[in-house]
Amino acid sequence: MEKSVRTVYTGRESEKIIEKSRFITYSEHVENEEEARAFIADIRSQHSLATHVCFAFVADKLGNLQRFSDDGEPQGTAGIPILEVLKAKKLYETAVAVVRYFGGIKLGAGGLVRAYSSAAAENLDGADIRVLEMCAERFVEVEYTGVDSAQKFISTHTCTLLSTDYGERVRFRLAVKKADADGFERELTDYMQGRVRVEKGEEYYAPFKE
Repeated sequence: MEKSVRTVYTGRESEKIIEKSRFITYSEHVENEEEARAFIADIRSQHSLATHVCFAFVADKLGNLQRFSDDGEPQGTAGIPILEVLKAKKLYETAVAVVRYFGGIKLGAGGLVRAYSSAAAENLDGADIRVLEMCAERFVEVEYTGVDSAQKFISTHTCTLLSTDYGERVRFRLAVKKADADGFERELTDYMQGRVRVEKGEEYYAPFKE
């Protein structure tokens, strides 16, 4: 069975002040190392005057592609603490960058670890986290008289409406969790009293709310 994957779905920015240093944290969904590096490069370009831009990312669904950087902070005080937060929250395909503008007060090694860890954790605590699950696409066709019933069924079940086409009949394109797809199809057919046509589509990972 395919693995379910927790990830940051939409990027988030947050900021905190610690001993007069500004820590600005960004989190983003990335699907490979190239996207993660591009995200970090973009943050660097936005904060070219920052003292440090430290980061960590897990850029795959298995947790094998992990990278981090202290970017000039003492070794082990920034990148690894950010990575440990990602691992503790079981997040994949996610990158976090923490920008620091030094405020004149040194934090020491322990203080830096706490600062970068807390900056990453607080950002991710407020992020839009989704679960990527293998889904099965379904095309659902109904007559116009059955549109309201079909929409009600769709709105009360775990699925994602991808598109709606209005032609001779109304055709909904849905993403349903693969494990639930057969049951979803049977239940929909029963609910619509057979007045529905369902076709199978592609299978791929799609985001669902936890």
